[in-house]
Amino acid sequence: MARAFARRGHDDETRYTAHLDADERGVVAELLRQVRLLIAPGGRGIQTETAGDEFDAIVAGLGADFGATPTVPDSPEGLGGRGLPDEPRDPALDRLFPSANRTDAEAAAEFRRLTESSLRSRKVAGLTTAIDVLGRARRDVVELTPQQAQTFLVALTDVRLVLGDRLGLRDDEDATRLEEVALHLDPDDPSAYAIAVYDFLTWLQESLATSMLR
Repeated sequence: MARAFARRGHDDETRYTAHLDADERGVVAELLRQVRLLIAPGGRGIQTETAGDEFDAIVAGLGADFGATPTVPDSPEGLGGRGLPDEPRDPALDRLFPSANRTDAEAAAEFRRLTESSLRSRKVAGLTTAIDVLGRARRDVVELTPQQAQTFLVALTDVRLVLGDRLGLRDDEDATRLEEVALHLDPDDPSAYAIAVYDFLTWLQESLATSMLR
């Protein structure tokens, strides 16, 4: 059973530790890998109907919706189906790399051309560090140095942005509606699993952020 991050030690000996079992680490690590694949320069940042198939095969439950255009659910029956037929770019990328100029599309495109590749590379490096840290856990203890903690926090943010996009989360109203939908979902519904994973990531990230402020 997961235990939240807590601060240990002082000054150069400061560490942030959490207890995550093998299954929990596996889910988080696979999400990190899938987001890394999505944003890596030359990766699969193009919207396709089957972009999440490999994720579904490894982490049963989140399903193909992890790699498909998200929607905000209107009823307990499912997560809906709002598409962006004229935009091949995966919409989650616009959450990770928001437009620098919302009033001038040409200027925004030029800025993206000049900067996005380096930003992607930086995020890929951070996601890789987070994956490596999880892989080095001993006796279910994940231990982070202060620098690793900063990197891990950003990596969790990136995963939550992508998963939140898949769930259609745009504002507080969307989050409230999703919570209401979750109350009526069958526990075996893939959407219920996706929501549970999102809540788990939120809790994990908040515990790390709180421990870093102490």
